[in-house]
Amino acid sequence: MSGAEKEITLILSKLKRRYPEEMKTSLSYSTPWELLVATILSAQTTDAQVDKATPKLFKKYPNPSSFVNLRPSQLYPYTKSINIYRNKSKNIINSARMIEAEFGGKVPDRVEELIKLPGVGRKTANVVMANAFAKNEGIAIDTHCITVANRLFLYKTQNPSKLEEKLMKIIPKKEWGNATHLFIALGRDTCTSRRAHCERCVLNRICPSSSVE
Repeated sequence: MSGAEKEITLILSKLKRRYPEEMKTSLSYSTPWELLVATILSAQTTDAQVDKATPKLFKKYPNPSSFVNLRPSQLYPYTKSINIYRNKSKNIINSARMIEAEFGGKVPDRVEELIKLPGVGRKTANVVMANAFAKNEGIAIDTHCITVANRLFLYKTQNPSKLEEKLMKIIPKKEWGNATHLFIALGRDTCTSRRAHCERCVLNRICPSSSVE
């Protein structure tokens, strides 16, 4: 095991003990389709805000087939509280149409197929794969992950693709989904983009950016 692999093993171990209940998405869903929709909506929006909007949306339109003949404006009453809701509404409807036409009405369980859907990039695909299908095919990188990874000196970059590629090399595949959730939990709790609250961070003794002596 390399030095980097030993370091990440220690980091994940400490984070698991600190955030055992957060090794899953905080988005509410009951089917892969609902998770896909919620994840599309969550871009540049908090999960809490999405969770306020989706119960009524899913009750009215429970599956891809129920979205196929909709106009984006028909979703606005449910999505207008969410950033970029017009574009997201259009992407959700077009994704539903593609799923019905090309995937037999079922959300695909392969990254290369998911990223063909409108509004779905690698981050969204990785979230759906890990949480809806229990398949680790990548690491979902959000702003929290970037902040945490940079402060830990795991890799200094603001590029999500480059960071994912680097982390996939040093984090065991079985931990890829966990790593996403644990980094997000730390980022929300203490290692925020605005300020690192090192005095109450579980990694303050091993983090190279820590202000704790």
